[in-house]
Amino acid sequence: MSPLHLSAALLLLLQTVSLLLPPSHSLTCSSQTFTNNEIYANCLDLPSLTSYLHFTYTPSSSSLSIAFQATPAQTDGWISWAINPTSTGMEGSQALVAFKASNGSMTVQTYNISAYALDAPGKLSFEVKNTSAEYSDGVMRIFATLVLNEGMGTTVNQVWQVGPSVTDGVPGKHEFQAANLNAKGTLDLLKGEATSSGSSGGARTRRKNIHGILNVVSWGIMFPVGAIIARYLRTFQSADPAWFYLHAFCQTSAYAIGVAGWGTGLKLGSESKGVQYTNHRNIGIALFCLATVQVFALFLRPKKDHKYRFYWNIYHHSIGYAILVLGILNVFKGLDILLPAKKWRSAYIIVISVLGGIALLLEAITWVVVLRRKSNKSTKPYDGHNNGRQQPLSS
Repeated sequence: MSPLHLSAALLLLLQTVSLLLPPSHSLTCSSQTFTNNEIYANCLDLPSLTSYLHFTYTPSSSSLSIAFQATPAQTDGWISWAINPTSTGMEGSQALVAFKASNGSMTVQTYNISAYALDAPGKLSFEVKNTSAEYSDGVMRIFATLVLNEGMGTTVNQVWQVGPSVTDGVPGKHEFQAANLNAKGTLDLLKGEATSSGSSGGARTRRKNIHGILNVVSWGIMFPVGAIIARYLRTFQSADPAWFYLHAFCQTSAYAIGVAGWGTGLKLGSESKGVQYTNHRNIGIALFCLATVQVFALFLRPKKDHKYRFYWNIYHHSIGYAILVLGILNVFKGLDILLPAKKWRSAYIIVISVLGGIALLLEAITWVVVLRRKSNKSTKPYDGHNNGRQQPLSS
């Protein structure tokens, strides 16, 4: 493969990966199946916390069979789904909470939540039976059948939540991000429809997803691709000066996308008073400053034979590698905050691994090219000389 074809393949890979990074809530409930092969009459993609509800309501017996699926905030965390007969929030909720017990098995406990903290497990205000839970691929599921009390009606208030930890069998506090606070709404049991009281939380989640995608594409993928182009393609004489224009285009485009991602991050920060992700924020600011200096240094690039070109190269390469490392690091910190489905983190790890493999391959190829080039120069006789003596001019 020629250097130009290789660079085109790298850019095609970048475009393909950017299309494979949709928001974390792109999975829909209609594609989900359960190990017990249970089929429910309705399913809903809940608007926050990557959560889904499947249910079947039988009016004659006021029986509600549910399967609630969500991703806990941490591997050893918990998930919860509840009906609140008295209000729209957490207080007063009749909750089902699932987590891993000390022996590693999944357990479901019921909580009659009288305040914004969990007391000891207890009976709910209505009958609950056939409770069970399961865990696989980072996702927890609650199964249960609720027998609703007469007078509760067919439109109920639902609340759902995820938490990061369980200590001695007691679920710990959940986060108080917008997605957590807006995880509530109403559920029409007959129509199989739900409305959310946290539409602003859905919009905020979309902005978070946009922020994450922009930064993954720019700092996490395009900057590494641009660095690969600059380091390896310039070795091939046939790629000059095309490699430079490809490198400049890739890095300036990455900078523009990165600035957009940085701007959305500032907006999200201004909307989250009292909530700070200090390391992620500081690295983002450092990246923006370094990348700005790097891009504008293009206009100060000395010619190849200029006496300051050596020092400019040191500065340009040092800042470039710093951006590369910090960008990838901050992508992972952002993934820890956004907590998308596990497959998106895996997808990014695969992309970075592929780029790393390409870099290693090109490193070996370029060393072979450089060594052969040096070898050819050392064995080639100097034009116009024979054994160090100049040939006489013919008459």
